[in-house]
Amino acid sequence: MKSVNGQSLRSQVEKWLAPAPAISGHVTRFRRTRLGGRWCVYVETSSSRGVRALFFFRHDDGSWYVFPPAGNTPRGTADRIARIGSRPASPPV
Repeated sequence: MKSVNGQSLRSQVEKWLAPAPAISGHVTRFRRTRLGGRWCVYVETSSSRGVRALFFFRHDDGSWYVFPPAGNTPRGTADRIARIGSRPASPPV
C-alpha cells in the first residue's frame, strides 16, 4: 500500500528490518487496533543474525510507521498511576 507521503509498508519494513535486498519480510499477524480501529501488522524477517520483528501501524494519511497514531494511545495512564501512588496508605489492621 502506497501512502501520500511515500511511507509505504514495504519501505518501512526495508528501513527497519531488512537492510539487505536478500532479506524479505513476512506479515505474520494483522488486526485492527482497539482504539481507533486502525490497521496494525506484525512483520518478521529472518537472517543468519536471527529473527527480527516489529509492529507497524497505519496512520490516517495512509502512511505506515513503527509507532501508533496519536489518537491510538491510551490516555490518562500517567494520571492513574499518579493518583494510585498518591493515595494515603491504608491503616494497619
